[in-house]
Amino acid sequence: QVQLVESGGGSVQTGGSLRLSCAVSGRTFRNYIMGWFRQAPGKGRELVAGITWSGGNTYYGDSVKGRFTISRDNAKNTVDLLMNSLEPDDTAVYYCAAGSGVVTWYKSYAYWGQGTQVTVSS
Repeated sequence: QVQLVESGGGSVQTGGSLRLSCAVSGRTFRNYIMGWFRQAPGKGRELVAGITWSGGNTYYGDSVKGRFTISRDNAKNTVDLLMNSLEPDDTAVYYCAAGSGVVTWYKSYAYWGQGTQVTVSS
């Protein structure tokens, strides 16, 4: 069984930064693609950023390009999401996910964390 635990959420003002971290246990972390998703109230879950098992390729949603950075440490079994220049529209519950296959496909992700709240105030 794979377990994912997110940390680092919180409240910040517009223009601020947060770093989310996800610790993965239970299986061979380095075999998985990893993604950060978010879900705002009344909206569907969207892929914010994804990263291949090696870390050599990354994907970012259009709304976060240039502001967010995803990274992974296969020795520590962690994946981080550094979020800069945060905006009120970034307010959501952020989820870490692990899986296999295409990074940009929702169905690639079989394992999910419990989510962490990020709130950006204007």
